[in-house]
Amino acid sequence: MGPQTLIADRAGERADAFLARTVPDLTRSAAQRLLEEGAVTVNGAAVKKNYKTNPGDQVVFTLPDPEPIDVQPQDIPLDVVFEDDDVIVVNKPVGLVVHPAPGHPDGTLVNALLYHCGSSLSGINGAIRPGIVHRIDRDTSGLIIAAKNDRAHLALAAQLQDHSLARVYEAVTVGGLKEDSGTVNAPIGRHPVDRKRMAVDWKNGRPAVTHWSVLARYALGTHVECRLETGRTHQIRVHMASVGHPLLGDTVYGSKKPWPGLAGQCLHARRLKFVHPSTGKLVELECPLPDWFRRVLRQVDR
Repeated sequence: MGPQTLIADRAGERADAFLARTVPDLTRSAAQRLLEEGAVTVNGAAVKKNYKTNPGDQVVFTLPDPEPIDVQPQDIPLDVVFEDDDVIVVNKPVGLVVHPAPGHPDGTLVNALLYHCGSSLSGINGAIRPGIVHRIDRDTSGLIIAAKNDRAHLALAAQLQDHSLARVYEAVTVGGLKEDSGTVNAPIGRHPVDRKRMAVDWKNGRPAVTHWSVLARYALGTHVECRLETGRTHQIRVHMASVGHPLLGDTVYGSKKPWPGLAGQCLHARRLKFVHPSTGKLVELECPLPDWFRRVLRQVDR
Protein backbone atom coordinates (compact mmCIF):
# COMPACT_ATOMS: atom_id res chain seq x y z
CA MET A 1 0.00 0.00 0.00
CA GLY A 2 1.14 3.55 -0.68
CA PRO A 3 1.41 6.44 1.81
CA GLN A 4 -1.84 7.75 3.29
CA THR A 5 -2.39 11.16 4.88
CA LEU A 6 -4.52 12.23 7.85
CA ILE A 7 -4.95 15.61 9.51
CA ALA A 8 -4.92 15.62 13.31
CA ASP A 9 -8.04 17.14 14.85
CA ARG A 10 -7.18 17.05 18.56
CA ALA A 11 -4.54 18.60 20.74
CA GLY A 12 -2.45 16.45 23.07
CA GLU A 13 -3.48 13.03 21.69
CA ARG A 14 -0.74 10.41 21.47
CA ALA A 15 0.23 9.50 17.92
CA ASP A 16 -0.50 5.79 18.42
CA ALA A 17 -3.93 6.57 19.89
CA PHE A 18 -4.74 8.96 17.03
CA LEU A 19 -3.88 6.33 14.41
CA ALA A 20 -5.85 3.59 16.19
CA ARG A 21 -8.85 5.93 16.41
CA THR A 22 -8.85 7.14 12.84
CA VAL A 23 -7.58 4.20 10.76
CA PRO A 24 -10.18 1.44 10.35
CA ASP A 25 -9.16 -1.96 11.78
CA LEU A 26 -5.79 -0.65 13.05
CA THR A 27 -5.16 -1.66 16.64
CA ARG A 28 -3.18 0.40 19.15
CA SER A 29 -0.36 -2.16 19.17
CA ALA A 30 -0.25 -2.23 15.36
CA ALA A 31 -0.07 1.57 15.33
CA GLN A 32 2.83 1.42 17.78
CA ARG A 33 4.67 -1.01 15.50
CA LEU A 34 4.24 1.34 12.55
CA LEU A 35 5.67 4.19 14.60
CA GLU A 36 8.58 2.07 15.82
CA GLU A 37 9.37 1.02 12.25
CA GLY A 38 9.47 4.61 11.03
CA ALA A 39 6.39 4.12 8.83
CA VAL A 40 4.71 7.25 10.26
CA THR A 41 5.75 10.89 9.90
CA VAL A 42 4.19 14.05 11.31
CA ASN A 43 4.79 17.18 9.28
CA GLY A 44 7.56 15.34 7.44
CA ALA A 45 9.47 14.00 10.46
CA ALA A 46 9.42 10.59 12.10
CA VAL A 47 7.94 10.61 15.60
CA LYS A 48 7.69 8.28 18.56
CA LYS A 49 4.45 6.68 19.71
CA ASN A 50 4.05 9.15 22.59
CA TYR A 51 4.21 12.21 20.34
CA LYS A 52 1.31 14.53 21.22
CA THR A 53 -0.63 15.79 18.22
CA ASN A 54 -1.58 19.37 17.43
CA PRO A 55 -4.65 20.29 15.38
CA GLY A 56 -3.62 20.52 11.73
CA ASP A 57 -0.65 18.12 12.02
CA GLN A 58 -0.17 16.26 8.75
CA VAL A 59 0.23 12.58 9.62
CA VAL A 60 1.51 10.39 6.80
CA PHE A 61 1.61 6.62 7.27
CA THR A 62 2.16 3.52 5.18
CA LEU A 63 0.35 0.31 6.02
CA PRO A 64 2.18 -2.95 5.23
CA ASP A 65 0.84 -5.13 2.46
CA PRO A 66 -1.74 -7.63 3.70
CA GLU A 67 -0.06 -10.75 5.00
CA PRO A 68 -1.25 -14.18 3.92
CA ILE A 69 -3.20 -15.92 6.64
CA ASP A 70 -2.81 -19.49 5.39
CA VAL A 71 0.71 -20.58 6.29
CA GLN A 72 1.15 -24.24 5.45
CA PRO A 73 3.17 -26.83 7.40
CA GLN A 74 6.27 -28.00 5.53
CA ASP A 75 8.54 -30.95 6.25
CA ILE A 76 11.75 -28.99 6.74
CA PRO A 77 14.41 -30.63 8.96
CA LEU A 78 14.85 -29.02 12.36
CA ASP A 79 17.78 -29.28 14.77
CA VAL A 80 15.76 -29.32 18.01
CA VAL A 81 17.89 -28.50 21.06
CA PHE A 82 15.10 -28.46 23.67
CA GLU A 83 11.38 -29.23 23.59
CA ASP A 84 8.51 -29.83 25.98
CA ASP A 85 4.82 -28.94 26.18
CA ASP A 86 5.53 -25.20 26.54
CA VAL A 87 8.55 -24.28 24.44
CA ILE A 88 10.74 -25.48 21.61
CA VAL A 89 14.31 -24.27 21.00
CA VAL A 90 15.86 -24.79 17.58
CA ASN A 91 19.40 -24.38 16.27
CA LYS A 92 18.55 -22.43 13.11
CA PRO A 93 20.85 -22.85 10.11
CA VAL A 94 22.07 -20.00 7.92
CA GLY A 95 19.63 -19.22 5.11
CA LEU A 96 16.44 -20.18 6.93
CA VAL A 97 14.03 -17.24 7.21
CA VAL A 98 12.16 -17.16 10.54
CA HIS A 99 8.66 -16.33 9.28
CA PRO A 100 6.88 -15.69 5.97
CA ALA A 101 7.35 -12.22 4.52
CA PRO A 102 7.27 -10.58 1.09
CA GLY A 103 9.68 -12.53 -1.06
CA HIS A 104 9.64 -15.50 1.33
CA PRO A 105 6.06 -16.85 1.40
CA ASP A 106 7.11 -20.31 2.56
CA GLY A 107 10.12 -22.48 3.36
CA THR A 108 10.52 -20.68 6.70
CA LEU A 109 11.08 -21.74 10.29
CA VAL A 110 7.37 -21.14 10.96
CA ASN A 111 6.42 -23.58 8.18
CA ALA A 112 8.79 -26.13 9.73
CA LEU A 113 7.45 -25.57 13.26
CA LEU A 114 3.86 -26.00 12.09
CA TYR A 115 4.80 -29.38 10.61
CA HIS A 116 6.80 -30.45 13.68
CA CYS A 117 4.43 -29.15 16.38
CA GLY A 118 1.08 -29.34 14.64
CA SER A 119 -1.36 -26.84 16.10
CA SER A 120 0.67 -26.54 19.31
CA LEU A 121 2.02 -23.02 18.78
CA SER A 122 0.94 -19.81 20.47
CA GLY A 123 -1.33 -17.52 18.49
CA ILE A 124 -0.33 -14.21 20.03
CA ASN A 125 1.60 -13.05 16.97
CA GLY A 126 -1.15 -14.11 14.57
CA ALA A 127 -1.25 -16.64 11.77
CA ILE A 128 1.89 -15.36 10.08
CA ARG A 129 4.21 -15.71 13.11
CA PRO A 130 2.74 -18.40 15.38
CA GLY A 131 4.91 -19.16 18.37
CA ILE A 132 7.64 -16.70 17.44
CA VAL A 133 8.91 -14.86 20.53
CA HIS A 134 12.01 -13.27 19.00
CA ARG A 135 13.75 -13.36 15.63
CA ILE A 136 17.24 -13.76 14.23
CA ASP A 137 18.33 -12.73 10.76
CA ARG A 138 18.18 -15.09 7.80
CA ASP A 139 21.97 -15.32 7.55
CA THR A 140 22.50 -15.62 11.31
CA SER A 141 22.56 -19.14 12.72
CA GLY A 142 21.91 -20.46 16.20
CA LEU A 143 19.38 -20.72 18.99
CA ILE A 144 15.86 -19.38 18.69
CA ILE A 145 12.95 -20.10 21.04
CA ALA A 146 9.27 -20.48 20.14
CA ALA A 147 6.24 -20.82 22.42
CA LYS A 148 3.70 -23.62 22.16
CA ASN A 149 0.91 -21.81 23.99
CA ASP A 150 -0.12 -18.25 24.80
CA ARG A 151 0.73 -18.54 28.49
CA ALA A 152 4.31 -19.54 27.72
CA HIS A 153 4.55 -16.83 25.05
CA LEU A 154 3.51 -14.09 27.47
CA ALA A 155 5.97 -15.34 30.10
CA LEU A 156 8.87 -15.41 27.62
CA ALA A 157 7.95 -12.01 26.20
CA ALA A 158 8.06 -10.58 29.72
CA GLN A 159 11.54 -12.04 30.17
CA LEU A 160 12.63 -10.35 26.95
CA GLN A 161 11.39 -7.06 28.37
CA ASP A 162 13.18 -7.39 31.73
CA HIS A 163 16.32 -8.93 30.13
CA SER A 164 16.12 -12.20 32.08
CA LEU A 165 15.91 -14.08 28.77
CA ALA A 166 19.61 -13.88 27.96
CA ARG A 167 21.07 -14.33 24.48
CA VAL A 168 24.79 -14.63 23.81
CA TYR A 169 26.20 -14.50 20.28
CA GLU A 170 29.61 -15.13 18.79
CA ALA A 171 30.85 -13.17 15.81
CA VAL A 172 33.94 -12.27 13.84
CA THR A 173 34.50 -8.56 13.33
CA VAL A 174 36.68 -6.80 10.80
CA GLY A 175 39.96 -5.51 12.21
CA GLY A 176 41.43 -5.58 15.69
CA LEU A 177 39.49 -4.17 18.62
CA LYS A 178 41.76 -2.09 20.87
CA GLU A 179 40.14 -3.11 24.15
CA ASP A 180 39.41 -6.60 25.46
CA SER A 181 35.78 -5.75 26.23
CA GLY A 182 33.33 -2.91 26.01
CA THR A 183 29.71 -1.79 25.78
CA VAL A 184 27.90 -0.02 22.98
CA ASN A 185 25.00 1.98 24.37
CA ALA A 186 23.42 3.70 21.38
CA PRO A 187 19.76 3.92 20.32
CA ILE A 188 18.76 2.22 17.07
CA GLY A 189 16.09 3.24 14.58
CA ARG A 190 15.31 3.03 10.90
CA HIS A 191 17.91 4.49 8.57
CA PRO A 192 16.71 7.95 7.49
CA VAL A 193 17.20 7.17 3.78
CA ASP A 194 17.26 3.39 3.34
CA ARG A 195 14.23 2.01 5.20
CA LYS A 196 15.51 -1.57 4.87
CA ARG A 197 18.49 -0.73 7.07
CA MET A 198 18.82 0.25 10.70
CA ALA A 199 21.13 2.91 12.12
CA VAL A 200 22.24 4.55 15.34
CA ASP A 201 19.66 7.31 15.82
CA TRP A 202 20.20 9.53 18.86
CA LYS A 203 17.02 11.55 18.21
CA ASN A 204 14.33 8.97 17.42
CA GLY A 205 15.96 5.58 18.03
CA ARG A 206 14.97 3.06 20.69
CA PRO A 207 17.42 2.25 23.52
CA ALA A 208 19.89 -0.49 22.60
CA VAL A 209 22.79 -1.95 24.60
CA THR A 210 25.33 -4.52 23.45
CA HIS A 211 28.15 -5.86 25.65
CA TRP A 212 31.11 -7.38 23.79
CA SER A 213 34.31 -9.15 24.78
CA VAL A 214 37.23 -10.50 22.77
CA LEU A 215 37.59 -14.29 22.60
CA ALA A 216 40.56 -14.41 20.21
CA ARG A 217 42.53 -12.08 17.98
CA TYR A 218 43.57 -13.03 14.45
CA ALA A 219 45.46 -11.40 11.62
CA LEU A 220 42.36 -10.51 9.64
CA GLY A 221 39.67 -10.16 12.30
CA THR A 222 38.58 -10.57 15.91
CA HIS A 223 36.49 -13.37 17.40
CA VAL A 224 34.09 -11.75 19.86
CA GLU A 225 31.25 -12.65 22.18
CA CYS A 226 28.24 -10.30 22.25
CA ARG A 227 25.60 -10.20 24.97
CA LEU A 228 22.34 -8.45 24.21
CA GLU A 229 20.72 -6.30 26.85
CA THR A 230 18.03 -5.28 24.35
CA GLY A 231 16.82 -6.88 21.14
CA ARG A 232 16.62 -4.35 18.33
CA THR A 233 16.63 -5.33 14.67
CA HIS A 234 20.21 -5.90 13.44
CA GLN A 235 21.46 -4.70 16.84
CA ILE A 236 24.86 -6.42 16.95
CA ARG A 237 25.53 -5.65 13.30
CA VAL A 238 24.68 -1.95 13.70
CA HIS A 239 26.50 -1.51 17.01
CA MET A 240 29.75 -3.17 15.96
CA ALA A 241 29.75 -1.21 12.69
CA SER A 242 29.18 1.99 14.68
CA VAL A 243 32.48 1.47 16.55
CA GLY A 244 34.37 0.82 13.32
CA HIS A 245 34.35 -2.98 13.39
CA PRO A 246 31.47 -4.36 11.28
CA LEU A 247 30.89 -8.08 11.20
CA LEU A 248 32.90 -10.01 8.66
CA GLY A 249 30.80 -10.66 5.55
CA ASP A 250 28.14 -8.06 6.42
CA THR A 251 27.57 -6.35 3.07
CA VAL A 252 24.81 -4.14 4.53
CA TYR A 253 26.75 -2.46 7.34
CA GLY A 254 30.32 -3.22 6.28
CA SER A 255 32.24 -3.91 3.09
CA LYS A 256 30.11 -4.41 -0.02
CA LYS A 257 32.41 -7.27 -1.00
CA PRO A 258 31.23 -10.64 0.41
CA TRP A 259 33.62 -12.80 2.40
CA PRO A 260 34.49 -16.02 0.51
CA GLY A 261 32.26 -18.88 1.58
CA LEU A 262 29.95 -16.72 3.71
CA ALA A 263 26.29 -16.15 2.86
CA GLY A 264 26.25 -12.97 4.96
CA GLN A 265 27.46 -11.74 8.33
CA CYS A 266 29.56 -14.03 10.54
CA LEU A 267 27.17 -14.26 13.50
CA HIS A 268 25.98 -17.23 15.55
CA ALA A 269 23.49 -17.29 18.46
CA ARG A 270 25.58 -19.53 20.72
CA ARG A 271 23.83 -19.56 24.11
CA LEU A 272 20.32 -19.01 25.45
CA LYS A 273 19.11 -18.73 29.04
CA PHE A 274 15.51 -18.37 30.25
CA VAL A 275 13.23 -19.20 33.16
CA HIS A 276 10.89 -22.00 32.20
CA PRO A 277 7.32 -20.62 32.08
CA SER A 278 5.84 -23.62 33.91
CA THR A 279 8.51 -25.00 36.24
CA GLY A 280 10.20 -21.71 37.11
CA LYS A 281 13.57 -23.43 36.70
CA LEU A 282 16.47 -21.80 34.88
CA VAL A 283 17.14 -23.37 31.48
CA GLU A 284 20.59 -22.81 29.96
CA LEU A 285 21.28 -24.06 26.43
CA GLU A 286 24.28 -23.94 24.14
CA CYS A 287 24.93 -25.06 20.59
CA PRO A 288 28.37 -25.55 19.02
CA LEU A 289 29.90 -23.26 16.45
CA PRO A 290 28.86 -24.49 12.99
CA ASP A 291 31.45 -25.76 10.55
CA TRP A 292 31.23 -22.64 8.40
CA PHE A 293 32.06 -20.45 11.40
CA ARG A 294 35.09 -22.58 12.27
CA ARG A 295 36.22 -22.37 8.67
CA VAL A 296 36.07 -18.56 8.86
CA LEU A 297 38.23 -18.64 11.99
CA ARG A 298 40.85 -20.60 10.08
CA GLN A 299 40.65 -18.15 7.18
CA VAL A 300 41.24 -15.07 9.36
CA ASP A 301 44.09 -16.77 11.23
CA ARG A 302 46.70 -16.01 8.54
